[in-house]
Amino acid sequence: MEPSPNLPTRLSISTPQAQTLTVFAAASLTEAFGEIGTIFQDANPTIEARFNFAGSQTLQAQIESGAPTDLFASANKANMDALVIAGFVDGEAPRLLLTNSLIVVVPLSNPAQVDSIQDLAHPGLKMVLADETVPAGRYARQVLDKASRDPAYGRDFASMALDNVVSNETDIKQVVSKVQLGEADAGIVYISDSIAAPDLKTIPIPQDINVSAPYFIAPVIDSTNLDLANKFIDYVLSADGQAILQKWGFSPVR
Repeated sequence: MEPSPNLPTRLSISTPQAQTLTVFAAASLTEAFGEIGTIFQDANPTIEARFNFAGSQTLQAQIESGAPTDLFASANKANMDALVIAGFVDGEAPRLLLTNSLIVVVPLSNPAQVDSIQDLAHPGLKMVLADETVPAGRYARQVLDKASRDPAYGRDFASMALDNVVSNETDIKQVVSKVQLGEADAGIVYISDSIAAPDLKTIPIPQDINVSAPYFIAPVIDSTNLDLANKFIDYVLSADGQAILQKWGFSPVR
């Protein structure tokens, strides 16, 4: 299956009289989980896999508001921990799913001539980030803060770069979209999102200021399909599942 940047936010893969598995997953998992869901269902033809992709903070709020789901895949530990504390996820259930890192994306035409992360602090640059309530937004700000502690960037680097932010988005896919539409000169996204958007140019972020963002996955306590949820989790964490995640730019845990 070739990577496609245009999978919908909600994905339903169904068969007649199927048993339904509902998965709430971070938006950055859209393409990878879409592919995994198709393979998982092909191997289990009586299962209908339904995916709800959004920012991890949005999914947490939906679960806390009573939205039915069988499992949650979060782009950080904080949103998963919040559900553990609130009693929606068993404290022993969350498992490390993968790690992800960040990269700068710009339009292929690169009108602002962004050649390195240092250019994000140039006056007049239009940058878009995920909101600081979103895992990707927090990670992006961590990168900028780490750079500011490096004399090579200067202590004002983060504040100058943040002054260039023209929009803060509620999930990482919206950051990608704003850059694709030319509404921003640059954005900071996950490496996995850059692979899903081949129409954008990428600018690497040096490893010493980058992050290794851990994702976690767990069934919810009120799942009516706990066996299915655990079966899906086992597949995602299997060698085959991790290989698909790696293809989409994630770092596997195996």
